[in-house]
Amino acid sequence: MAVDSSFGQQSTLQNLDTLTVNKLTMSRSLKKGPFVADHLLSKVEKLNAKGEKQVIKTWSRASTIIPQMVGHTIAVHNGRQHVPVFLTEQMVGHKLGEFAPTRTFRGHAKSDKKARR
Repeated sequence: MAVDSSFGQQSTLQNLDTLTVNKLTMSRSLKKGPFVADHLLSKVEKLNAKGEKQVIKTWSRASTIIPQMVGHTIAVHNGRQHVPVFLTEQMVGHKLGEFAPTRTFRGHAKSDKKARR
């Protein structure tokens, strides 16, 4: 079984830009391509053209992280607030919502053994 060396832990940002859609493992049909909200994609492209790094607020948790987003900080809404997420190369192909948890675990309920005595 051959291992594709163009994508993995050792990949560089230049290699990520040249990857085709089928090499990134995605749950969406290959002919459709990854879903990225139009407003989010336009904001990222504007910042890339200017060469600026600003925090981008978004409610689009279903958007897929693409190589053009690497290096930006995107504040993803978790239902209550915007959680800042710095995007790295390893996050490409994942959804934004995976990095902004919506639920906080507060621990299991205490057992009431004292009342049973």
